[in-house]
Amino acid sequence: MLPELLNQISHDQDIRNVTADGAYNTRKCVESIAARGANAVTPPRKNAKPYKLTSAGAIARNEAVSPQQYLGHTLWQRWNGYHRRSRVETKMHCKKLLGQSLMVRCFDRQVAEIHVRIAVLNRYTALGIPITKPVN
Repeated sequence: MLPELLNQISHDQDIRNVTADGAYNTRKCVESIAARGANAVTPPRKNAKPYKLTSAGAIARNEAVSPQQYLGHTLWQRWNGYHRRSRVETKMHCKKLLGQSLMVRCFDRQVAEIHVRIAVLNRYTALGIPITKPVN
């Protein structure tokens, strides 16, 4: 699915990073990400071996495999900003708690309903963020 999703984004729009879980660390996905000039932030498996190919995707994946083997999985995640993926998944879970399906049938109203749900989530998030002030 990833190559088809990337093709939906116009080619004049820059993509810096594509963050996904380890299931997307395949040759086809890595090659499609490299073809767009983006950096793939997908964790290699613990027993991952470098690709023998010399394509752009293989080189990018090999550059991810060796630091993970050297640093370990946890440090690799911090180094690459992989924790952002879990934040997105948490937000999607919160969105699903507001209802799995949409109530309206018209596409424009479905878009409006999604916007309302996101506004509600943003408001709840803003209420839960503590305000810190320096103490003199």
